[in-house]
Amino acid sequence: MASLSSSFLLAAVALAALFAVGSCGTELTLTIGKDSSSTKLSLITNVAVSEVSVKPKGATDFSDDLKESPANTFTLDSKEPIKGPISFRFAAKAGGYHVVDDVIPADFKAGAVYKTGKQV
Repeated sequence: MASLSSSFLLAAVALAALFAVGSCGTELTLTIGKDSSSTKLSLITNVAVSEVSVKPKGATDFSDDLKESPANTFTLDSKEPIKGPISFRFAAKAGGYHVVDDVIPADFKAGAVYKTGKQV
């Protein structure tokens, strides 16, 4: 009976360790690029993501995927002023799409850094 309890305890500890390791990651942050303006939004991510799109205030859907150039820098060019707050959608390299609603405020400024709360 003691060996059964020890085996169960060992299995529980192993599962807890796997869960802890699996849930570790880096929080995704978005830095507003220095070249951003009322009609241009450059987003610099601190980790590699793909298929980035945004949804400014008043938009009914997310934009087409933003162009990435250079690495981890995604740009939205608009003919109209970009209105915030802005939601952010991306594909994580580990898989799956993530959405962060209203992560970029209406009064965003070049050089500002915003935390998404998403671990990737």
